Amino acid sequence: MIRVTNSISLDDRELEETFIRASGPGGQNVNKLSTAVQLRFDVRNSPNLRDDVRERLQGLAGRRLTLDGVLIITADRFRTQDRNREDARERLFALIREAAVRPKARRPTRPTKGSKERRLKAKTVRAGVKSLRGKKPGLE
Repeated sequence: MIRVTNSISLDDRELEETFIRASGPGGQNVNKLSTAVQLRFDVRNSPNLRDDVRERLQGLAGRRLTLDGVLIITADRFRTQDRNREDARERLFALIREAAVRPKARRPTRPTKGSKERRLKAKTVRAGVKSLRGKKPGLE
């Protein structure tokens, strides 16, 4: 089990890693070795995620989430498989940690008396400017 937060741990079997060829730095190795990592995590069917965390994670994932609910993270920043694997896992864990934080409930506030007065005064001034743009009487 991989501990992500105090309350969330993932089973190692939930993470599916595929090694693919990477672009970028690496010289001739880039054409010979598969150093990039494609990490897949099934968000919808993971038994270790609460429903609220699952929903927020799906929102945070954006385009990285497939129609089947699988989150795909591709890591090719480094030249070695091990470092790319760690990078991909850390990015997944950071997303899950971010999704685990409940957003603060917004408390609606009312505008102050002063802000209402300033808004109405600005409207009056603007209306006065616009009224001067009309046709002048008697010049037809």
